[in-house]
Amino acid sequence: MFKNQHKSRSVAAVLAFSGTLTISGLHKFYLGQPLWGIIYVLLSWTPIPKVASAIEGVWFLAQDEDTFDQNFNLGKSAKISQTAGKQVASIADALRELDTLRQDGLITEYEFEQKRRQLLDHI
Repeated sequence: MFKNQHKSRSVAAVLAFSGTLTISGLHKFYLGQPLWGIIYVLLSWTPIPKVASAIEGVWFLAQDEDTFDQNFNLGKSAKISQTAGKQVASIADALRELDTLRQDGLITEYEFEQKRRQLLDHI
């Protein structure tokens, strides 16, 4: 369900802390660890998952965003993916402009191909 979505550190912490009052393990399902979530639910009659949830909630809040992203977002920060998306969009715009110049006869086919390769090497 949440497998390919960007996980939020604060949402994970809230879910972990809510596990101390309600059903433990919801944060594990959110973070893409369903086996651990099931274990927490199965052990919910003991205090173990409640204590573990509280500890993990503190741990999530103690981490910085980069560390959390490395652990739970495959090392990808939302800022990095947004920056990469902007870079690809700007290169695509540059390629369109370059193609327009070629179609208008302002640059040769050879010049177009050289510039196109240079732009694509930046991706």
